[in-house]
Amino acid sequence: MWRHNNFLLQNLSPQRHRDTEKNQKKSVFAFLCVSVSLWWIVLAFSLSACGEQKLPSPFKASDVSAQYAQADFHLNDAKGKPVSLADFRGKVVVLFFGYTQCPDVCPTTLADMAQVMRMLGKDADQVQVLFVTLDPERDTRELLAQYPPAFYPTFMGLSGDAQATAQAAKAFGIVYQKQPTTNGGYTLDHSAGTYLISPGGKTVLLSPFAQRPELLVHDIRLLKALK
Repeated sequence: MWRHNNFLLQNLSPQRHRDTEKNQKKSVFAFLCVSVSLWWIVLAFSLSACGEQKLPSPFKASDVSAQYAQADFHLNDAKGKPVSLADFRGKVVVLFFGYTQCPDVCPTTLADMAQVMRMLGKDADQVQVLFVTLDPERDTRELLAQYPPAFYPTFMGLSGDAQATAQAAKAFGIVYQKQPTTNGGYTLDHSAGTYLISPGGKTVLLSPFAQRPELLVHDIRLLKALK
């Protein structure tokens, strides 16, 4: 009996009771700390995820402004006058690289752009299509004075020497390479995209080859409203 009572006194003493309460409080406090930490981690992750979300682009072509907003060229028009993008500020510039003896991509692109210009109606006055030759050896100024305007009267052909051509192509990420033919001549493999540049030059879009004309019209009209 005495041992039993002594056991009860030891285990039910005020000091023992206070120690038990302290341990319980520590456990509850630790649980709350862990819970709050997990909540903050989840909140931070959610806010981070929200911050990464982007609004859908209004353009049909790819917005490549981050890569090419500073891109430029220093070439000559068909009359030999030096020109750069700054000479066309105030208009939407449609920029395409190719060569006059191109069998398919170049004439197709220029024909599509001619259709776009007709679809634009009066807005076509605010658009300048530039055809930059990647083949200055064969594409003379006389030839460039005739080839692009054959598709639409306001189209312009630009050229430069081999170095200026390479610099312009590099500025816009254009890749091109000669491919010898069996008759001793050559063709050119080259990038086929078309650049659409806002009147202020700050927004640059890259449209894929064979983009539907109505989608090009959509993007050009949006760009026309930008500064």
